Amino acid sequence: MDQRHREFEQAVSDYAWKDIQGIFKPVQAFARKQYSILASKVQSFFTRYFQQTGWPVTGRMANTAVFDKMVAPKLEISGRKIAFIMVDTLRYELGVELEKQLSEETQARITPALVQLPSITPVGMAGLLPGASADFKLIRTDAGFAPQVNGAVVANVTQRMDFIKKKYGSRFQETRLEEFVRKRFDISPDTDLLVLRSVEIDSHFENNPDTAPTEITNALKRIRVAVHKLREAGFEEVVIATDHGFFMNTHAGPGDTCQKLPGDWVNIHDRALLGDGQADAMHFCVEAEKAGIQGDYKCFAGPLSMASYRDGLLYYHGGCSLQECVVPVIQLQLKQSTSFEAKEVSIELNYKNGAKRITTRLPVIDVQAISQSLFSPDKEFEILLEAHDKKGNVVGEAKPGGPVNPATRAITLQAGGKEKVAIKMSMEFEGKFKIKALNPTTMTAYDQLDLETDYTV
Repeated sequence: MDQRHREFEQAVSDYAWKDIQGIFKPVQAFARKQYSILASKVQSFFTRYFQQTGWPVTGRMANTAVFDKMVAPKLEISGRKIAFIMVDTLRYELGVELEKQLSEETQARITPALVQLPSITPVGMAGLLPGASADFKLIRTDAGFAPQVNGAVVANVTQRMDFIKKKYGSRFQETRLEEFVRKRFDISPDTDLLVLRSVEIDSHFENNPDTAPTEITNALKRIRVAVHKLREAGFEEVVIATDHGFFMNTHAGPGDTCQKLPGDWVNIHDRALLGDGQADAMHFCVEAEKAGIQGDYKCFAGPLSMASYRDGLLYYHGGCSLQECVVPVIQLQLKQSTSFEAKEVSIELNYKNGAKRITTRLPVIDVQAISQSLFSPDKEFEILLEAHDKKGNVVGEAKPGGPVNPATRAITLQAGGKEKVAIKMSMEFEGKFKIKALNPTTMTAYDQLDLETDYTV
């Protein structure tokens, strides 16, 4: 349900600029309303059982146990290299998509985990630290609250990374995943634990919710490239985890909010409350301990529905729903790639028999895969087709449909085959650019075209 809705919203983002007459608006409104109805039905079941059973559910893995169960035991063996990728905002359906991509080149396994409540970044990221499974608390502060692990306050990135370094010393390094992918970071020979932090998904949703569904593709692409680089650097295992999920509230209209529950509460991200009070017809209210929250607060409460306390939120997290609270953990055993080798095929790109100027924002590129091997004609492989400006920024991507996967924007080709692929150019860009056929794992170019815009309208 959530995957289809996200892909629909991605299509809305891709095509909205063409719908000058608003023909697509009724379709968009209808699809969003149907998603809202179904999501609301699921939510009513979820909050009912949440109140009955508490959180996390017995027999399911708590997110606070991820490091202690999946990372720490590997570090007991000196010299064993493991990478821990901490992704800000990766709900379960996105994890499924990422696991599919990664399993094409390495051994991958996905496991559902239940987040530490409330489902916000400072709490969720602190819950991924070593020792969080045994001693995690939310303490009262002048600012409201702060997460604490083993007696140490770990409310921000610096505190969290210092916490890990104190435990593992020179065996530990950390950086932004984007910096690692762009080769701006050198791994020390002594490093056994490398933490890579990815914040792109949450950042895009918080700042540009209308275009964020499309940007998710780029975030997953960078993770895939990072895994390849980790294999080259000698890492044997990778664990990918996240702090919380999210809900896309695109169907919300004016007034689709919930009034805050009366009582002595700290408002958490407009979707949850910590403090003291009583439930009403619009809210659940459980003892904090029953919600898996240890510390200085008596109760945890939130809307029974998918509503928030603030109007106009197209994207949110912080509360209790399947979308916010059930997240993926992906374990990778790195091995030599068994994917299609570049040397077995060459890619040739062509635009209108050699034309060098495009007059439309949807130019169609001819893509041909020429087999170099007698034994490869039935093999399939993937490429990315992107337009890059002179600084290397992406200014155009393959339009979903046909051979183009809507989730990954990757193009599936068969050796010896041909495809016509439309490139959706950025509305803001004009000038010279390159169309590149890229390996989605290594981002090396198979072929490229030098083109220039010449829009007549």
